[in-house]
Amino acid sequence: MPDKQPMPDVSFVSDTHSPPTAETRQDAGSAKADTRQARRGFLRKSAQTITGLAATGLAVRTAAAADPGAAPLPVPESMKKPGALTGSALYGHPSEFEKKVVRHLRPTDKQYFSSSTRSPLQELDGIITPNGLFYERHHNGIPTIDPAQHKLMVHGLVDTPLLFTMEQIRRFPSQSRIYFLECSGNPGYTVYGKTAAEANGLVSCAEWTGVPLKTILEEAGLQPDAKWVIAEGADGAGMTRSIPLEKCLDDAMLVYSQNGERLRPEQGYPLRVLLPGYEGNMSIKWVRRLQVTDKPVHSREETSKYTDLQADGKAREFTYIMEAKSIITAPSGGQKMPGTGFCEITGIAWSGKGKITRVDVSVDDGKTWQQASLQEPVLSKALTRFRLPWNWDGKPAVILSRATDETGYVQPTLEALTAVRGVNGTYHNNAMTAWRIAETGEVTNARL
Repeated sequence: MPDKQPMPDVSFVSDTHSPPTAETRQDAGSAKADTRQARRGFLRKSAQTITGLAATGLAVRTAAAADPGAAPLPVPESMKKPGALTGSALYGHPSEFEKKVVRHLRPTDKQYFSSSTRSPLQELDGIITPNGLFYERHHNGIPTIDPAQHKLMVHGLVDTPLLFTMEQIRRFPSQSRIYFLECSGNPGYTVYGKTAAEANGLVSCAEWTGVPLKTILEEAGLQPDAKWVIAEGADGAGMTRSIPLEKCLDDAMLVYSQNGERLRPEQGYPLRVLLPGYEGNMSIKWVRRLQVTDKPVHSREETSKYTDLQADGKAREFTYIMEAKSIITAPSGGQKMPGTGFCEITGIAWSGKGKITRVDVSVDDGKTWQQASLQEPVLSKALTRFRLPWNWDGKPAVILSRATDETGYVQPTLEALTAVRGVNGTYHNNAMTAWRIAETGEVTNARL
């Protein structure tokens, strides 16, 4: 039988979370002063340009106002003719100049029915992932389902078995919540991506709209022996997972919309389960059946798959929560520094245990740390954007981030993580990702 003991807490990495020394504080203060000076110089130059523009009153002389020797700003072709007709694209698309911003498919992935694509984290701003860039993970392709024909059955240890149409589901009182969703195999233990997408792109965040799962279960009436809910999808894999009843009665949802529009087919259209903070494969897509039981079903996806193999060969089952994690998205792998001087380091952090309370950033491979600012809103079980101003001196550097959540859990290094869990596992790798910056400004994964 699988070992069901709780996963050891690896938040013991106290050497990276100890209070800063006087020397560290002095270095950090000096670095902040240098950064402020560089940023102010940049802003002064911008202000001079704006002042010159206001004095001339002519937009075409922006460059000349800033530099009398520069050529006037040319009139672009876009100002010489009408643009595209309104309604020429009844469903909007990104600019043609943003064609590179697409989901990433690993070149080595040959199983296109059981496969995944990754969100291009390094190309995104804020915390909301556009629907067309939200990561995918499928086990037997993407089914085509007519919502007019789709049904959801609720049965098992309930007082009244029920069968819902999508129209009936949408008649229940709804709610909208912002939550991240992350594959438990993000990124695995052996894959170190060249870009942020390859390294950690199996995470995305959206505003979800639907019905609290609790509402549907209470409509059917739960019997005293009810302990689990078995969710089954209508895809070719018949994806099935066991969900603790406590989670179903907490913040679990049945969602039908994402970022204001109906779910995309690859995200479970017309209906999916959403379990905030839990590993993504448990948020069953294309959900067709909810069976209330007194025990888990021990399906394929929670025995031979999605278990954590330990160093002694035993596998731990039902390790649901995605622990605190962060990644710097700019500058990150595949990018190049524009030059020395002011640079904003930015990235995302998240935790399945609740809110992110702190993100620390190191620019010297973990020797010293500076606290980054967290961009509002800071929400529970959602992506949080962090930022740190930095003055790059042109010398080689290794940058990385470390997240702390509201439970006090601290994101570990890979070495600390594997010291506790071993290297046999595939899932729940929440270790720090480090980027190496060369003198040329090229940014690469520090582990490659």
